Amino acid sequence: MNERIIELTEINPNDFFGAQNSTITQLKTFFPKIKIVARGNKLKIFGEPELLNEFEKRLRMLIKYFNRYNKLDENSIERILTSTGKEEEIRKSENTKDVLVHGVSGKLIKAQTANQRKMVELMQKNDMLFAVGPAGTGKTYTAVALAVKALKEKEVRRIILTRPAVESGENLGFLPGDLKEKLDPYMQPLYDALRDMIPHEKLESHLEKGVIQIAPLAFMRGRTLDNAFVILDEAQNTTHAQMKMFLTRMGMHAKFIITGDPGQIDLPRRQVSGLKESLLALKDIDGIAQVYLDDKDVIRHRLVKKIISAYKSIETE
Repeated sequence: MNERIIELTEINPNDFFGAQNSTITQLKTFFPKIKIVARGNKLKIFGEPELLNEFEKRLRMLIKYFNRYNKLDENSIERILTSTGKEEEIRKSENTKDVLVHGVSGKLIKAQTANQRKMVELMQKNDMLFAVGPAGTGKTYTAVALAVKALKEKEVRRIILTRPAVESGENLGFLPGDLKEKLDPYMQPLYDALRDMIPHEKLESHLEKGVIQIAPLAFMRGRTLDNAFVILDEAQNTTHAQMKMFLTRMGMHAKFIITGDPGQIDLPRRQVSGLKESLLALKDIDGIAQVYLDDKDVIRHRLVKKIISAYKSIETE
């Protein structure tokens, strides 16, 4: 009898194996002639070579499915173990219409409004997109979902998320802690979105390996961003020089989304927003699209929509 060890990496074995090792139980039903022993993140299997090969093939399919959809239930396991092995067949059996990402615990991440759906459509046809609108319209969340989707589908090799740390002039030295601890308060909305879409262990692994990078805008200087999905958030707080620097970082096979709210500019008085300039300067360039979200796209608490509307009325007086 042959022995083989399969190690699970970048996924939580408890989530993959299920409550009371339900995944293992189901595998044993389909492979009764194979002995399976699970210890930690390793599976030790015993059996004839041909059976072990087929078992490992099916297990890899289960792992791939789990990585894509962040869930594994009894029906999904049965479909995979009884399929012809073609990924397209498995994908068609899932109701994935309009889903951008299968998030943590099976949460379905979709574009929920007309303008969010427009963001998705425009990003399919263009390499650069400006998504502009007030707080709560889902522009950043949708942008991050598009980036995670592109990474999962191997359209890009990395995700780069950046925003200007304008509150401290990008000089964060006076804050306590190491560099990461200094930056985290500014990057928290980006972390929040990622945590909805990528399981904790995999997210930590991506951050550690640089597959996902989160950094202030000043750190983009001098870089060429190839094979990357890059998001500039809070772009209304960029200066002319910062925006020009960022836009010219675009490398081969890259996708850029720039999000911002021209109504929440925190720059010093008489400092022109780089976002406003770029929207005017780049509006007629082929390959660069613009979408404007409004209070109809707000998906936060019902009062947020009323607050935006109330402020709009006093700001136009």
